[in-house]
Amino acid sequence: MSEYRDPELVEKCLEALQKTVTRRWTIMEVCGGQTHSLVKNGLLNLMPPEINMVHGPGCPVCVTPLHLIDKAVWLAEEKGVILCSFGDMLRVPGSERSLLESKASGADVRILYSPLEAVKIAQDNPDREVVFFAVGFETTAPANALSVLHAHRAGVKNYSILASHVLVPPAIEAVMNDENSVIEGFLAAGHVCTIMGISEYYPLVERYKVPVVVTGFEPVDLLQGILMTVQQLEKGEHRLENQYTRVVPPEGNPEAQKVIHQVFETTDREWRGIGVIPMSGYAVRPEFAAYDATLKFEMPETKAEESTECIAGLVLKGQKKPHECPQFGKKCTPQFPLGAPMVSSEGACAAYYHFSQAMEMV
Repeated sequence: MSEYRDPELVEKCLEALQKTVTRRWTIMEVCGGQTHSLVKNGLLNLMPPEINMVHGPGCPVCVTPLHLIDKAVWLAEEKGVILCSFGDMLRVPGSERSLLESKASGADVRILYSPLEAVKIAQDNPDREVVFFAVGFETTAPANALSVLHAHRAGVKNYSILASHVLVPPAIEAVMNDENSVIEGFLAAGHVCTIMGISEYYPLVERYKVPVVVTGFEPVDLLQGILMTVQQLEKGEHRLENQYTRVVPPEGNPEAQKVIHQVFETTDREWRGIGVIPMSGYAVRPEFAAYDATLKFEMPETKAEESTECIAGLVLKGQKKPHECPQFGKKCTPQFPLGAPMVSSEGACAAYYHFSQAMEMV
């Protein structure tokens, strides 16, 4: 990856941006991984001041609603399941407590790197129910779907998933439909497009007349993507472009898509801080209902309220930046978060908190 962090190439991209931009443009990078790269590498302050980068809802942990975290806690505490999750989810606050607090109080909560590990745990513990908290965008959906298929083929009856999958294109549409949106261009997440391809973005480009550039995560990737976006904006154009061609084929990964659609179907999904976005998530198909934790355990319906002091929804929609929150770094820190964006490794608030002390707030 060293060539995509080359200071000379970064300098050339910055010079090209400076020569190209003539007015202020507001561009959203959708993915939290891109946000962290922009902040960590100091790119927000190196770019011309006319380029206003705002941070999008592409942090799956950040947009997982409170009631699903509460259900995961309920499964671990009340049903006594072995609750498996990626590490990011453990410290995200629910309405009363986090999974980490449940673990500290004796619940069997385990951090895994793959849902397939959870299937193995279920096989090794046939007298226990095992639930994997399946959170993520299209990128993690194939592995979560494969875990269901593996459990099904192996006859594992004590495994299920608590699905909280969300999809990027409907999120962009929701952001653009907000009456307060001022976004004029998008950087699309390259890893999502590696799975799904780029065709889903053509209708968005035409409907909203905004450039969408698929890009990667390294400094040169991001600056090239921003340059391509600004070049379109300066010419009054709106097209879908793929900066990340070394990784993203136009068609994506057909085999991964096949696995996703075999196990999941598209459904409405609630996004934390944003609300319900139609047809923006994956749910387990009826034919695999035995592996759907929400059906298997007949969970109680709960409605939890967000902290009134947290402006995460405005941050996720690109209408505020993390340091503009009155509680940023005060009542809200990674140790004591008011909202998920301060906890997740992809959260914009966490990025600003960890890296912005060494840079001027933008």
